Formats: sequence, structure tokens, C-alpha cells
Amino acid sequence: MKVKDMTIKEGHEFKIRIKPKDDCESFAINIGHDSENIAMHFNPRFDCGGDVNTIVFNSLSGGCWGDEHRENNFPFLRGEECKFYINFNSEQFYIKLPDGCMVNFPNRLGDVKYKYFDVSGDARIVGIKIK
Repeated sequence: MKVKDMTIKEGHEFKIRIKPKDDCESFAINIGHDSENIAMHFNPRFDCGGDVNTIVFNSLSGGCWGDEHRENNFPFLRGEECKFYINFNSEQFYIKLPDGCMVNFPNRLGDVKYKYFDVSGDARIVGIKIK
């Protein structure tokens, strides 16, 4: 699912409810300007390419990936709906995971407004709310 021209601004709370499929290997959520300029790539991996129960963060600038950041706290379960929250400013993304733990990822593009949102992989969006 790709959403364009849905502005996400600094200070907004972005709530995502998602349900990984029963056989989910991974899913990804991207926030940025377009498919070549992604400020935050959020990629929980259940069992994907040698990664097991890891969240991979990255950014894409001009089509070039940055250095990956990995988070081993993995509060996602296959087949079970969960929700998490994303906030950001010009320096950081703040992600509140389903178990309540907070994870930070640098806002490498440094902007305070993004209009591109993309979800891919083995999960279904149940709901999105911006407030």
C-alpha cells in the first residue's frame, strides 16, 4: 500500500495498527518524500534472509541506502494484530513499539514534513491515525 500526498509533520503522532500474516517473514513501513528518498525504513523480520526476530531500520537518500540499525527487542507475533506509534522531529524518529518500549532512529534526511508512506510485505494495515 502506497500513500502519497498525506502529509506527516513534526509533532504529529502517527498510530499504525497492523496484522502480520500467519506465515509472515517480514513487513516494512517507509516514511519519506518518495520511493528514492525514505527518511525511515522500519522492517520487522520474523525469518527473512538470515535475520530472525530483528527490526531493521535504515534510510534511503537518492536511491542509496545508509547504514542499517538493528533492534533486537521484537514485540511482534505472527497472526496477531498490534499497534505502534511514530513521532519525529528534524533529528530523530521516536517509535513506541507494541510492548511500550521506545526506539529511536536518526532522521537522516532532516526534514520536518513527509508526504510518502508505504507498507509492504506480509502484513495487513488494520488502521492508521494521525493526530
